[in-house]
Amino acid sequence: MIMYGPRPTKSPVATPKAITFGTVGGWAILSPSPASPAAAPSFTYDRTHFLLNGEPYQIIGGQMDPQRIPRSYWRDRLRKARAMGLNTVFPYVFWNMLEPVQGAWNNTGENDIAAFFRIAQEEGLHVVLRPGPYVCGEREWGGFPAWLASIPGMLARAYNEPFLAAAKSYLQSLAKDLGSLQVSQGGPILMIQVENEYGSFGADHNYTAAIRDILRETFDAVLYTNDGTVDWTIEGGSVPGVLAEIDGDPWSGFAALRKYVTDPSRQGPMLDGEYYTWAPDQWGSSNTHNTTEGRPEVVQQFVNDLDYVIGNESASISLYMVHGGTNFGFSNGALWQNRTTAFTSSYDYGSPIDESGRTNDLYHALRDTIQQYVTAGSIPDVPEDLPRMEIPQFSLSPAVALFDIKGDKKTGRKTLAMETLGQAYGFTLYEHTATSFVKGHVQPGDRARDRVLVFVDGIRQGVIDSQYQHPLDVDVDLSPGSKLQLLVENLGRVDYYSRGNPYRNYLQDPYKGIVGDVKLNSTILEGWDMYTLPLDDVSRVRKASANVSASSTPLFYHGTFQIDKPTTTNPAELDTFLALPAGVKGNVWVNAFHLGRYWRVGPQQSLYLPGTVIKAGNQVNEVVVLELEPDQVKGEMVAIGQRERVWGNHPDDDCLRCI
Repeated sequence: MIMYGPRPTKSPVATPKAITFGTVGGWAILSPSPASPAAAPSFTYDRTHFLLNGEPYQIIGGQMDPQRIPRSYWRDRLRKARAMGLNTVFPYVFWNMLEPVQGAWNNTGENDIAAFFRIAQEEGLHVVLRPGPYVCGEREWGGFPAWLASIPGMLARAYNEPFLAAAKSYLQSLAKDLGSLQVSQGGPILMIQVENEYGSFGADHNYTAAIRDILRETFDAVLYTNDGTVDWTIEGGSVPGVLAEIDGDPWSGFAALRKYVTDPSRQGPMLDGEYYTWAPDQWGSSNTHNTTEGRPEVVQQFVNDLDYVIGNESASISLYMVHGGTNFGFSNGALWQNRTTAFTSSYDYGSPIDESGRTNDLYHALRDTIQQYVTAGSIPDVPEDLPRMEIPQFSLSPAVALFDIKGDKKTGRKTLAMETLGQAYGFTLYEHTATSFVKGHVQPGDRARDRVLVFVDGIRQGVIDSQYQHPLDVDVDLSPGSKLQLLVENLGRVDYYSRGNPYRNYLQDPYKGIVGDVKLNSTILEGWDMYTLPLDDVSRVRKASANVSASSTPLFYHGTFQIDKPTTTNPAELDTFLALPAGVKGNVWVNAFHLGRYWRVGPQQSLYLPGTVIKAGNQVNEVVVLELEPDQVKGEMVAIGQRERVWGNHPDDDCLRCI
């Protein structure tokens, strides 16, 4: 949850009075024992301080999510976080990546969270684990796997037996991977968060207590909650026997902790668990890139806030984000604000370590501030930033039409949601062949979920886009034998909902595709062929075909490039930003790796292409692009690798009058 608004007048951080340790409200509050050479490592707290091995420990942390970062770059990003002056990292864990299919645990590659934690420890960093099961994070459905939506009777983030059973299985599997990395066993994990900002969503204390109990059964670390800075968020999200903390503005947040947390079993040292270094980007012609560049007054506010928190040894902080990374593939989330507000593939977040892992002016301003409060010489030197690579412009040629590789077909009288068809992400195609004359504007179920390209006999009629509160009406006129095609794009499931929000809670309604009847005015259309297009394998798009030309139906393009540099031991030397200057909207794969989405409206105008994906030494690199509107491509379809990223916005030609 992003907290905006003016900062209150500066006031000192009050030091709470000490309490007598014992049993409070039925929960044991542990008094730390003095550390001794033979004592096991420990992390505890009293009313004023965190205590590592019995000594005060001030957390100077930052958020960094391993599943948004190529594994080969983990050490570089962690090393730069340590060189900025941080002593702790706060990673989210994305359940949907670890268990993409129910019961199939995948802890390899970017999902090897244990390896990330070991590297963090080697680089001198502790870890505060944020496992959810809900994490928000501008992530697809807040990190929930799509298969949850298919479980009968499931209600997310609730005291609901099907949901809690699935969540318990997930947390138990995670504990098997990470249990030995807790500080009590010599590992880096200090604390574990219970749920995430639950008080903004609800006040079902049976639910949060159940998540607390599952974590206590599976881990033995200190538990804490993290909520907004008003009374109802703290009351709704805090849990008996669990340390209550806040996020957002530390001035009002710490005051709220002192005012509203009166249960001694929830009291302790103050932590701002998400201090926002800026904000994520959202698609839209009027949504400019969020950055502190050229805004010294914002950087100065960050410096003032760090002075306020770190200058008091009993308060701690985590920067959200210290390094944002990337929502590769279809992994970005969205908000529902009476329209779909989708987050970009880039999760740069205006962070001090940018999306490509390079440090910036904000990094050095915050580092200079932190240096004033730590032992001289205790912060390592900043690792060198390597220049990114340029790739000369290369052509992309039409390869195959999306509708020509539709795959397996399911038929039915009514349309079925994406999840009912067994699909998690990507596109779903619905086809209806008319048996009579019928016309009117297309109503794709209860609403567009999320962006519907409408075709009749292969000719695009228009776009119904839920990113606008008032999308255009698309009218069609069908004759017997006419084929109506509705290509529905899942722009990312809603990742956040506040109970103070007047709009519908789509966290509890994550279904994509078409939900409900398709109508032309009041006429219900029945009889559908349905095709799932998850696009998790684009190997069939190998080369350009001379028989394919640009049309109005979505089209795959194919191209290649070569790098004359020799194979390198440091793939960061090959990092670049891949841009498609003529493209309108679509997706890009390089060597079968899905970089993410592009859309001309911006603000993102290029995709981060990590060097880990690129083949050097004059090997052939294959690029596949799915362009959704090839007839709108402005000029020759080409790609180029840019050393420096360019942000910008353009009008949405599909919906110039939409708001």
